[in-house]
Amino acid sequence: MLVSLNWLNEYIDVRDYQPEDLAEIITKTGIEVESVEPVAEEVTGVVVGYVNSCEQHPNADKLSLCQINVGTETLQIVCGAPNIAQGQYVPVAVPGAVLPGNFKIKKTKLRGEESNGMVCSLQELGVDEKDVPKEYQDGIFVFPEEVQAGENAVSLLNLNDIIIELGLTPNRADCLSMAGVAYEVAAALGREYELAEEEVHPVPEKASEYLSVTVQDQEANPYYGAFIIKDVNVGKSPLWMQNRLTAAGIRPINNVVDITNYVLLEYGQPLHAFDYDRFGSKEIVTRKAEDGETIVTLDDQERTLTTDHLVITNGTKPQAIAGVMGGAESEVTESTTTIMLEAAYFDPAVVRKSSKDHGLRSESSTRFEKGVDPNRVERAGKRACELLEKYAGATVLSGVVSFDQLDRTEQEISVHSQRINERLGTDISNQEIADILKRLQFTFTNSGDDFDISVPTRRGDVTQFEDMLEEIARIYGYDQLPYTLPQGASQAGGLSQVQKLKRDIKTYFEGAGLDEAITYSLTSETRAAMLVSEEIANQANHPVKLAMPMSEDHSHLRLSLLPEMLQSLAYNTARKQNNLGYYEIGKVFINNEERVTKQPVETLRASGALTGEWVSHLWQQERKPVDFFVVKGIVEGLAAKLDLAVSFEKGKIEHMHPGRTALIKSGERTLGFLGQVHPKLQKEMGLKETYVFDLNVEELLNMYTKVEGFRPIPKYPEVSRDIALVVDESIPAVEIEKTIVEAGDPLIQVVQVFDVYQGDHLDEGKKSLAFNLVYLNPERTLKDKEVEEAHNQILDAVKQTHRAELRG
Repeated sequence: MLVSLNWLNEYIDVRDYQPEDLAEIITKTGIEVESVEPVAEEVTGVVVGYVNSCEQHPNADKLSLCQINVGTETLQIVCGAPNIAQGQYVPVAVPGAVLPGNFKIKKTKLRGEESNGMVCSLQELGVDEKDVPKEYQDGIFVFPEEVQAGENAVSLLNLNDIIIELGLTPNRADCLSMAGVAYEVAAALGREYELAEEEVHPVPEKASEYLSVTVQDQEANPYYGAFIIKDVNVGKSPLWMQNRLTAAGIRPINNVVDITNYVLLEYGQPLHAFDYDRFGSKEIVTRKAEDGETIVTLDDQERTLTTDHLVITNGTKPQAIAGVMGGAESEVTESTTTIMLEAAYFDPAVVRKSSKDHGLRSESSTRFEKGVDPNRVERAGKRACELLEKYAGATVLSGVVSFDQLDRTEQEISVHSQRINERLGTDISNQEIADILKRLQFTFTNSGDDFDISVPTRRGDVTQFEDMLEEIARIYGYDQLPYTLPQGASQAGGLSQVQKLKRDIKTYFEGAGLDEAITYSLTSETRAAMLVSEEIANQANHPVKLAMPMSEDHSHLRLSLLPEMLQSLAYNTARKQNNLGYYEIGKVFINNEERVTKQPVETLRASGALTGEWVSHLWQQERKPVDFFVVKGIVEGLAAKLDLAVSFEKGKIEHMHPGRTALIKSGERTLGFLGQVHPKLQKEMGLKETYVFDLNVEELLNMYTKVEGFRPIPKYPEVSRDIALVVDESIPAVEIEKTIVEAGDPLIQVVQVFDVYQGDHLDEGKKSLAFNLVYLNPERTLKDKEVEEAHNQILDAVKQTHRAELRG
């Protein structure tokens, strides 16, 4: 909400406060002030000038030579604006004036003619172009009414105003109006304010003779009032009104539209004016729209309606979407002479639905969505009638044609002063509570410590004791509430076991040379089904779709971290970053329902993606590209850090290379997968050879049982033996490794594959696996006989289990 300080001063005099001090006071009462800014940069030396004459410049076709009276003298000024003419009152920057941007005005000559100043446009005076009326966007500003030559133009144009921007929470709809802000400021400062009564002078002719109102959905539209105003002269609104609208960020259009916008800002009640002669009937019917029904709105867009939308009709055709936007068919134009003015109360949920469905957010819909004051609806219509009488020469017919089932009762709340003090930790007296309620203009009765309070309908957010407690606390002063240190035993904060492990995993990945990536949890429908781990694919049949996605690329919740990570790789690869390694720890969202009725299951995953060179030592002439074993080594290192035994077996994952993909397992549990991205997908994404891994972090953490302890360095020497075994090529090395460990227990300490060979001197379908075996007894030196016995046990076990033969 943008609050003009000059406008606020019309309601409650705050000129004795600096704007920053006033902003501080408002913030302390619980409404955050986001900014305090002048309407425009400081301008000096700009006065009103009267154009005595305006002639063609003798030496330039597009320039005018003007004689302009600035009060104390008449100045000759050369002007290039196409809309300057004799008899106008215009803003003139006299010699010595300073415009925004420290632009200084001096006497000069233009095409041989002396020019003593400059006639100004609003943009040149610092007004934002979006707030400039259309007729003045390409030329100078012309005062719409007679003013005094020589008068300070800065004051007349409200350029000396200060705008306070309020950051309102959804519950404070009462401050979406100048009157509401005035009530709030009056309470904060302990001053008096009351919204003045409207003064309308209707003629005896009755509005009911021109119109009838029928409401079909009373819950959606409990009040609808229509005023009939005749003899309307559509033209420019007065300058003061234009200034106030501009200060609030609303562009002036004409007096009828400006008055409805002005009352919206003043009372917080949206109004809408229909051209009565173009409305199409003498009957107003508000109803839910029919499916497929259409309306062309004021923005010239055709909108298709549904039964969720409330419309204002002439009995047959929609003329407005209730609370959101009017229709072009009954729009007020320059030829309008009779208007039907709508002042209504619409259900916030209905307006919110219409606004969301049509993508229309307006000042009106914002206020209807948050709830307007029931007791101010009809008053706002009367206020608009009052202004139309004054500034559009209009005649207001007597009476309001209305449907009225609106609840205007005030909320009753009882509080006890002792309970208030117990909750706030204060010692506020009954008299102080009474003074606060008076400042808030809440009526009440008091009996001892008990207060029975009636809350005005303008404060629809105050409905219970806790709300009243907040009101008393904020006016009393949050900064005056006492504070104490906690008493009793305390415990230092720390990380949980899971938090420590997550940090350890991050530290490991970064130590391994990977950079952390943080990607969207949202992805496209196509990418949501890509590179999904086997255990998730078995659970999640339908990725969760957003009801209102930002775009098609961010329309579904992810089932894998990898697709968006690959997008990041592709983005940076396209920018000549060739050697990349990313990791991310984040959640995926698992859902097995076609129509989501409950929250998806969130599972923590750790994924990585690598491409380019893993090692590049130019001085040693050493280069190693990323391959399957680099990624496998990273996963094995993490498993070792968590003291988990993992194995790898050939797997098949969609969009992964069929021959270079492995499932990561621990016992019978599948923890994830690793391998190369399918070449076809790499090509589509503009990637070179890329390898990825994906791990179920929650499963890893659940399996983690490591207890930190001390293991002494062995005092006795170890014995190392190498063996090369010829086996069927279908037998995984990990199976042989398991057999070796079991057969060699307890002396076997390390088993490591260091070579795989297939080719000459081996039968077809066979391969050679070379293992390094380390034997150790931590309590004494091993004897050759012991090592030999253990070694032979291993050879016998692998022969019997896997038909492995020593390679000759």
